[in-house]
Amino acid sequence: MAWALKLPLTDEVIESGLAQDFDASLSGIGQELGAGAYSMSDVLALPIFKQEESSLPSENENMILPFQYVLCAPTSPAVKLHDETLTYLNQGQSYEIRMLDNRKIGELPEITGKMVKSIIRVVFHDRRLQYTEHQQLEGWRWNRPGDRILDLDIPMSVGIVDPRANPTQLNTVEFLWDPSKRTSVFIQVHCISTEFTMRKHGGEKGVPFRVQIDTFKENENEEYTEHLHSASCQIKVFKPKGADRKQKTDREKMEKRAPQEKEKYQPSYETTILTECSPWPEATYVNNSPSPGFNNTHNSFPVAEGNGSPNHQPEPVVPAIDNLLPSATPQDAQQWLLRNRFSPFCRLFTNFSGADLLKLTREDVIQICGPADGIRLFNALKGRVVRPRLTIYVCQESQQTREQQVKHENGDAAINTFFVYHAIYLEELTAAELTEKLAQLFNISPRQISQIFKQGPTGIHVLVSDEMIQNFQDEVCFVLDTMKDDTNDGYHIILK
Repeated sequence: MAWALKLPLTDEVIESGLAQDFDASLSGIGQELGAGAYSMSDVLALPIFKQEESSLPSENENMILPFQYVLCAPTSPAVKLHDETLTYLNQGQSYEIRMLDNRKIGELPEITGKMVKSIIRVVFHDRRLQYTEHQQLEGWRWNRPGDRILDLDIPMSVGIVDPRANPTQLNTVEFLWDPSKRTSVFIQVHCISTEFTMRKHGGEKGVPFRVQIDTFKENENEEYTEHLHSASCQIKVFKPKGADRKQKTDREKMEKRAPQEKEKYQPSYETTILTECSPWPEATYVNNSPSPGFNNTHNSFPVAEGNGSPNHQPEPVVPAIDNLLPSATPQDAQQWLLRNRFSPFCRLFTNFSGADLLKLTREDVIQICGPADGIRLFNALKGRVVRPRLTIYVCQESQQTREQQVKHENGDAAINTFFVYHAIYLEELTAAELTEKLAQLFNISPRQISQIFKQGPTGIHVLVSDEMIQNFQDEVCFVLDTMKDDTNDGYHIILK
């Protein structure tokens, strides 16, 4: 009788069944059952049996899962039962992640009353892209100069301490937090999933990302290196409001499916629970070293010494002109394409050497890459450089003072000493751009530069504004001095 309730019997089927022989009816039912329409594997896959199965004791039940992370964004309804959840996010929108203390009484007493450190990163979900993550991120950096892949919305976050975003790790942020207190961190993802797909004819399917959180406790040296817990979830990032449209489209598609088909898919949940995973293998992220910044013992930047010594090794400087040479191998040509923001065409030019690319005519490149990117690639191959709107030269005062002292003490013996200046090229002629360029030059965070002043008449300090920079003379020279900001951990820079 239980099987009979599940058969799709209509009035016509019942009437015809009554008219047939009793043995024939039984034979018909037996044939339907034998066809596998109601196999036990299908029955056990139903949601009601899945819930019962999940309630059974698990061999991992006794594992310590000290924390739980909840991303406040709905999951997609178009995900099958046994697949991982998928969550859609809007580019640049702030999303809350709740950091929950999930410990049982008496578990991990060593972190009670202490801070833990969490690192949030956005990484690729596909293994193929994970292998080329460095090249992919470098290509994104060149396409979006000055932007970050992942940011913290600090004003909206609650309970986080010492938030940091390393300028060299665009997809990573970190902070400290107290598990015994309410903690919510708001993140913003600025890259979209289609930025890492090959451009063909439009409507490309975006690649999935992962949001992963790794949490660490202090060791005996007060360094946050002892791993406690890691969890992650799968996301896709769309242009603003695109995630809402995609969620609506998936919901409408599911509503049109037959009831039997709907049972094969997960319901859409209001929030996304990050599931436990292995810690991220990149060991360089897990350290207790301070963020790049000013030296606390001296008011100077950690720049190279300009003493002209033959043993002196200056810091590596990326050349302003990155011309492709005919002798470049296909691997070198691929790197050149990435550095110059032509990553979508790397696959097209996989086996092209430098000489092969330089032989292409303007018409060839436009036909291969299209008008816009073709002209840009042709100009880059020919090394056409646009002169910056303003060039200034800066030198650190501590270096100049030391050089003058050496010359004074040694007399003519130090007559060949010289001062090292760094060139800064400005295009937008704004104070924000100057702050960014100084931060890049000295490998510090722009947030550590509170204000920039120019020393005026009688030694007064004049705040540098956009209008002042627009009136700088081209190739003007400045000596940099630093002054600690009493209100925070930042510094003021003085142009003399």
